[in-house]
Amino acid sequence: MGKFKLDENMPNEATAVLREAGHDAVSIMDQQLGGQADESVATVCRQEGRVVVTLDLDFADIRAYPPADYPGIIVLRLARLDKQRVLSVMRRLIPLVSQEALTGRLWIVGESSVRVRE
Repeated sequence: MGKFKLDENMPNEATAVLREAGHDAVSIMDQQLGGQADESVATVCRQEGRVVVTLDLDFADIRAYPPADYPGIIVLRLARLDKQRVLSVMRRLIPLVSQEALTGRLWIVGESSVRVRE
């Protein structure tokens, strides 16, 4: 199963969704890393071998965060960011993250689609 780190902009329950599916998931807040710059979050994820899961569109910039340099990046790009919507999308992602390779890839997850860049 995968190793994930959820950014501080993700609901706490999203970590539980991944854990319930058997994944190793922690949040930035679990590790007292709240308020850290994106670069610091990315570095910690790389060091720990964790896929970052975020609502922060800055992580979708492949010039700043080349997918090949990371264990994986998942950016949720949703029209509505309420907790229920985010959790619904996370539940929909479970089968995909369990079957598809994440390493070296940027996943941009929309309301009803997933785009993958390498």
